Amino acid sequence: MNLLPQVAKLKGLALDLLFPQWCIGCGKEGDFICPSCRYSLPRIMPPLCPRCGKPQPSGILCPGCVSWQTEIDGIRSPFRFDGVIRQAIHQLKYKNLRALAVTLAGFLQDYLATNPVPGEVLVPVPLHQKRLRERGYNQSSLLAQELSKLINLPVVDTCLIRQKHAPSQARSSTVEDRQSNVANAFACRDQRLKDKQVLLIDDVSTSGATLDACATALKATGAISVWGLVLAREI
Repeated sequence: MNLLPQVAKLKGLALDLLFPQWCIGCGKEGDFICPSCRYSLPRIMPPLCPRCGKPQPSGILCPGCVSWQTEIDGIRSPFRFDGVIRQAIHQLKYKNLRALAVTLAGFLQDYLATNPVPGEVLVPVPLHQKRLRERGYNQSSLLAQELSKLINLPVVDTCLIRQKHAPSQARSSTVEDRQSNVANAFACRDQRLKDKQVLLIDDVSTSGATLDACATALKATGAISVWGLVLAREI
């Protein structure tokens, strides 16, 4: 008899008793995001721009994407970067609340169930080694690892690397600045992703420049397609 699942469940119950979870949005005890706050999350609803995934009434390419020559095949996200989801990402990214990745990956699983995106391997957007040392972990890697458990796709997180350290994209004020900021910032150290459909995982996308820079590096080493799946988009 395999006792590991029962042991893991008991361990989880013990941790919940010692360190109860509190809703990030309203402070209610029981979960990181309570049912009421989940209901109010700022969801992105169709019709969408088929490339960047932002709301677009016509359902065709938005004006920004018409002139944007991209390598990324498309970007999708369940939420706008606002409200409780913004708070949750901040807690995961800057406050070391790594356990929150389980809940947030569940949101990505729910989204994929009704909005399928091509992909046979998950690749988290990497951090530069300097930033990784400062933070201690990559929040996108945590999301990818938890999502992998839910949708049974493998994670490859040692192929795509960030070779250029640059200021945070949040500090760049224009799309052009963000694109310049990440130009040639990423590379693949081998060809493990050749002939693969890659699903890039990240927490937030603003202009899509980072995801597109990753896609450029991945396709340069033979990836068939590259789609971005992010928890939240700035609209």
